[in-house]
Amino acid sequence: MTYPHIQHHGATQGVTGSCHQLWLDESTSLLIDCGLFQGGESSQQGASADQLDIEFSLSSVQALIATHVHIDHVGRLPWLIAAGFKGPVYCTEPSALLLPTVLEDAFMVGIQRDRQLAGNFIDLVKPMLHGHPYKEWITVIQRPDLVCRLRFQRAGHILGSAWVEFDVRYPQTEPVQRKRIIFSGDLGAPHAPLLPPPAIAWHADTVVLESTYGDRNHEDRRTRRKRFQAVLEQALADGGSVIIHAFSIGRTQELLYELEGIFHDGSNPLSQQQIPVILDAPLASRFTALYRQLKPYWDDEALQRVSEGRKPLAFDNLLTVTEHQQHLAMVNRLASTAQPAIVITGNGMCSAGRILNYLKAMLEDARHNVVFVGYQAGGTPGRRIQQQGQGGSVTIDGQRLRIKAGVHTLGGYSAHADQKGLTNFITRMRHWPSEVRLVHGDPGAKQALQARIQQAASNKNKSMAVIIP
Repeated sequence: MTYPHIQHHGATQGVTGSCHQLWLDESTSLLIDCGLFQGGESSQQGASADQLDIEFSLSSVQALIATHVHIDHVGRLPWLIAAGFKGPVYCTEPSALLLPTVLEDAFMVGIQRDRQLAGNFIDLVKPMLHGHPYKEWITVIQRPDLVCRLRFQRAGHILGSAWVEFDVRYPQTEPVQRKRIIFSGDLGAPHAPLLPPPAIAWHADTVVLESTYGDRNHEDRRTRRKRFQAVLEQALADGGSVIIHAFSIGRTQELLYELEGIFHDGSNPLSQQQIPVILDAPLASRFTALYRQLKPYWDDEALQRVSEGRKPLAFDNLLTVTEHQQHLAMVNRLASTAQPAIVITGNGMCSAGRILNYLKAMLEDARHNVVFVGYQAGGTPGRRIQQQGQGGSVTIDGQRLRIKAGVHTLGGYSAHADQKGLTNFITRMRHWPSEVRLVHGDPGAKQALQARIQQAASNKNKSMAVIIP
């Protein structure tokens, strides 16, 4: 076998379960991400949402490198440690701050609802975390026959997200063999709220590239904000609630930022009525507080708002619901009255969490509206609601519900790069890679992106293998 060699343990059969093993020689490897599977997705070796035990040997694994803290990229860390992993976990400085909260929640939801045990687990993990600044080279392996360095570059997906660049050298080969390998993690859209855009790589030999939206392009930010505002105005005119289910970290904070901008505008009905925005997601509330602590990593536009005295993530009509009894009371109140409200709750794919109570209470009432702002994995209730739409049906917790509420999809609010952004990540390099491996996408998305990148390479007379593992 030729080294370096890449083995995929997830995100080849869909978009979740990210886990990739970079083999540096026959006995030395690094793990890039180790995430949960969602919906019906699985690994080629048989891991799934219902089977999370680590299904591959860890004897060669020297370290885990986390691209960012979404659970489909780091959520299997408890199982990794249970399987015997004791190495360092390298990530960016913001990710090192956010990761304990993510892992505590993953432990409570996926293993045991025991806060003391979860706390003990976090105490075990914290010494393993090594947070580093962006752009800083880190030597992770240094031997006479092998040197491996890595550095994190901004990915623009969520706070702390990175694509990871590996520089691998074999000093004892003649001539000295050297390879540059990039793992994209999840790349963000170029004009996402709060965050600077993804950095562009200089060169690479191999790129492992996500392809979640490889078959489509997003609306520009101005257009999507107008659509978002129009959907909210129409939905609230119906006399009910707008239910937006979002991932606790990243998407929720972007939505709050956009809502603050809409309310601050002053020229629309939403700003004039000061509609309550209810953040009914304890984990999202904790992350929003952490985002506020990490202002130095915000983009210039967000920092400008702060300098003007605005509070992009803590505006006056933002209400936070934390306790479970408060949540149940809020669901009952909004379901039984005509008070307009905007509710942001979890989880992102309608597969668990407080969103289920809102859906069971409101899907069969035409006054309410459900707004999708992100990808829905196959096999999840979110995907079925999105596909069926008004007039369809969905089963939640064994209860079959007729969908009478309005259903809207705003794809432009995805935190993922679109086809253009993904293609640009490759074509804007000074020295293009000879191999691109497409992961994190449905088959159609990967095939469309494969064709697009191959065409771009052909147009420039570049030799490039675009592989779907």
